[in-house]
Amino acid sequence: MNAAKRLEIFRRLHEDNPDPKTELAYTSSFELLIAVILSAQATDVGVNKATARLYPMANTPEAIYALGVEGLSEYIKTIGLYNSKARNVIETCRLLIEQHASQVPNTREALEALPGVGRKTANVVLNTAFRQPAMAVDTHIFRVSNRTGIAPGKTVLAVEKQLMKFVPKDYLLDAHHWLILHGRYVCQARKPRCASCRIEDLCDYKAKTSDD
Repeated sequence: MNAAKRLEIFRRLHEDNPDPKTELAYTSSFELLIAVILSAQATDVGVNKATARLYPMANTPEAIYALGVEGLSEYIKTIGLYNSKARNVIETCRLLIEQHASQVPNTREALEALPGVGRKTANVVLNTAFRQPAMAVDTHIFRVSNRTGIAPGKTVLAVEKQLMKFVPKDYLLDAHHWLILHGRYVCQARKPRCASCRIEDLCDYKAKTSDD
């Protein structure tokens, strides 16, 4: 895919949704961090239901740490892998209190040192909370990047690097959200909704299926 096509794709995505947001509910960088940790192998809807119960009772590192693993588990037990997530969150809260003055750090190295925080989670926090150019490649973004031809790659890291290189700079801060939403609601895994796709005429997948 050439640069002109990529530019037009993101121009249209921006035109349709000028201010894209994550669908995780949060009101602080800490709430976002915890929500993203909980979202691994879970839906945003499921996480939001759990945090809607949790955050009114505890939404600071000190308050959640005070719950302990068992106490936190009661709030998040509707989420998959909740036992291991509860342990990670409690330990993350301890480290935030002891090492970061209860503040969420804004560097990749510090974020990835927290339990339950891998590269993708760190990228979400860096991009969404701190507005740094970072690309958290989940299954939706991986699929859309390869299917459309925007940034093909065989691994998550390869796609991330391609996106960071090829997404036009003016659109880089919001590209993460546009691609996730596009994959979630339009370019779906089993049956992409090509007929209602704003970038159908620019997409490599559509071109290939038209040739078949």
